[in-house]
Amino acid sequence: ELEAKLIGADPRSDVAVLQLVPAPGGKLPALRPLPIGDSSKLRLGEVVLAVGNPFGVGQAVTMGIVSAVGRASVGIEQYEDFIQTDAAINPGNSGGALVDMRGHLVGINTAILSRSGGYQGIGFAIPTDMARPIMDMLVKDGRVSRGYLGVQLAPLDQARRDRYGIKAPAGVVVDVVGRGTPAAKAGLVAGDLITAIDGQPVRDLGKLRNLIAIRGA
Repeated sequence: ELEAKLIGADPRSDVAVLQLVPAPGGKLPALRPLPIGDSSKLRLGEVVLAVGNPFGVGQAVTMGIVSAVGRASVGIEQYEDFIQTDAAINPGNSGGALVDMRGHLVGINTAILSRSGGYQGIGFAIPTDMARPIMDMLVKDGRVSRGYLGVQLAPLDQARRDRYGIKAPAGVVVDVVGRGTPAAKAGLVAGDLITAIDGQPVRDLGKLRNLIAIRGA
């Protein structure tokens, strides 16, 4: 067992950074950290391992597949971009590693969707592509600064297609632009359709919100 110091925490994404503290006069053991993988390269059906301490029984590993990526609007955290997996995740797995078959960290186990409180085949992990920039900001500043546009956004439904005359197949609609906001200064107006951020396709509100927020204020 080792003492730990809190470097910073971000309740909106449920991510924190801890620093291990050696005993007085002692040294930290030779630890080999997991290499951080690229969660954006995960494929549906790819095998993953979930590590944790379910129900306090001790360290355990379960195996499953990636069921989905980019899960948002689940209602667990304010900022969501979850990896969904059917690897058994139970109370006590939160904070544990989600690892691919190359031994790379691709996510941090965070929650389950369950009517009973136990495993029912739907678990969620925070992807490393979301956790890593948050970690970097917490290490550097002790807090997370998020960017914003200053707009009201809406999904691209048929009503907005008709209202704005939009022909594109997918994207997020700008409904309202606040005065003096970054969006207004950039020239966005109501009826604009956002289809990508820095080349990354945007198909829903959650993805757009995460991409803007993680760029920092």
